[in-house]
Amino acid sequence: MHGGHEHDYSNGGGGSLAPGIGHNRSGEPRRPAQWQTPHREDAPTGEEGRPRPETDLDLVEAAFVEGFLGASDTTSFLRLARVPFERTAVDGAKLLLLRVEVDSVADVGSITPHLGGATFRYDPLPARMVSHRKRLRLVYFDGQGTRVLGLAETMSLVVP
Repeated sequence: MHGGHEHDYSNGGGGSLAPGIGHNRSGEPRRPAQWQTPHREDAPTGEEGRPRPETDLDLVEAAFVEGFLGASDTTSFLRLARVPFERTAVDGAKLLLLRVEVDSVADVGSITPHLGGATFRYDPLPARMVSHRKRLRLVYFDGQGTRVLGLAETMSLVVP
């Protein structure tokens, strides 16, 4: 007994089962805890004193895609999300937002390299293992051509 409650670790046949990941929920998938405080002044810093990228930016990006696709006014949504329409890149180029691209991606196969890496094995994935996700890309014009940026790169652009 611990924490005011007990756990039955027996398997019914007199044996014992060890608790799994997630405290007795070995079969139940667990999502990582979120940490979302993107604009804190005292946020931990990474290399060169820059703020570290968000630990759960994939979840932030997924929420962005969901909201963007459902928005009745996409320009206003971009403003609310603080996506810059005009910014300066680290190399000094002026960037102008042209479009937001959202792709639907499904991973339906797996490649495993053989020992030594010269050859590989390909396996189609069974339906329950196919993964689906949406990919976000923000396309900017830099005066010469287009630059495709992710959400993290876009948010780290220099203010003009």
